[in-house]
Amino acid sequence: MLLSLVLHTYSMRYVLPAAVMMGTAPTYVLAWGAWRLLSAVLPARFYREVDDRLYTIYQSMVLFFFENYTGVQIIIYGDLPKNKENVIYLSNHQCTVDWIIADMLAVRQNALGHVRYVLKDGLKWLPLYGWYFSQVSPFTFSMLFVGQIYKMYFPSIYDTCWEDAMYLVIFPEGTRYNPEIPKVIADSQSFAEKEGLAILKHVLTPRVKATHVAIDTMKDYLDAVYDVTVAYEGTVDHKGQRKLAPSMTEFLCKECPRVHIFIDRIELKDIPEEQMYMRRWLHERFEIKDKLLIEFYDAKDSKRRNKFPGKSVHSKLSLKKTLPSLLFLGGLTATMLLTESGRKLYVKTWIYGTLIGCLWVSIKP
Repeated sequence: MLLSLVLHTYSMRYVLPAAVMMGTAPTYVLAWGAWRLLSAVLPARFYREVDDRLYTIYQSMVLFFFENYTGVQIIIYGDLPKNKENVIYLSNHQCTVDWIIADMLAVRQNALGHVRYVLKDGLKWLPLYGWYFSQVSPFTFSMLFVGQIYKMYFPSIYDTCWEDAMYLVIFPEGTRYNPEIPKVIADSQSFAEKEGLAILKHVLTPRVKATHVAIDTMKDYLDAVYDVTVAYEGTVDHKGQRKLAPSMTEFLCKECPRVHIFIDRIELKDIPEEQMYMRRWLHERFEIKDKLLIEFYDAKDSKRRNKFPGKSVHSKLSLKKTLPSLLFLGGLTATMLLTESGRKLYVKTWIYGTLIGCLWVSIKP
């Protein structure tokens, strides 16, 4: 019985991080909402700087749990510039932790407050978070949903986001590579064969639309495109077959010892502009990803497995980058919950914030 209790406690290691990250959400939304109301009377640049800082604080707190708390080793290969840039970030997609990986790279360039994501429309229905994600006005642009990637939209953010640098994160596969759903992989490979494209083993056939619209519309503002390949160590079974990548819960339970990140910085001049040619270029980039992952998972020489080729750096994130944010948001939330009026406001924020948010995203185009 004691052993069972120990095992149960061990498996519940995600509870504390999840409670803190979810528990501080109303505090963050209230702080952000109050600041958002001031946007009409404040200088635009000053508003954006504080808005980005608030976003950085929350994301830094998240990274405290995903890096410092878990103790995961982040191993970086390739070329990651030290300074922040205006970039489009293209990555393979295999689990919910993938968006955290973009944050991990951005924080190492002091660009954490500038990360934006192209996500599926359905995520805007998440309680409280979804409404915040859907706030895509020029000043509060935090998430882009796939259904809103059109040329008519992007010009409204040129003079706001891009002058301060931005990571626009796109997962061109459109859905996750999941070894437990072989039909999705088979359909992807059949499509590639039908189109005369190389068949990929460890990634899905990429879709070019969002990538093309983003690059074509933002080319005058981009410094580069980051082609990122991610591999989670420990995702191969005893038979050498690839397993499902870790979920956020599993990651927070410290079930992923190392994350390997290969970065290829690509100049805009090396990317074709027309969609037809860009489609071929994007598929070739995913062929490179596939070869990297084949080497990582399937190399005949066991010494070459579980790593990408080339030089690597074990990058450890300093507590100075994350702990202050945890203490700040945690302290604000605890202070609110100490009083009866604070507790009522906290609960109302969860309830009414979620209801109003759902109503907002249902009527906002």
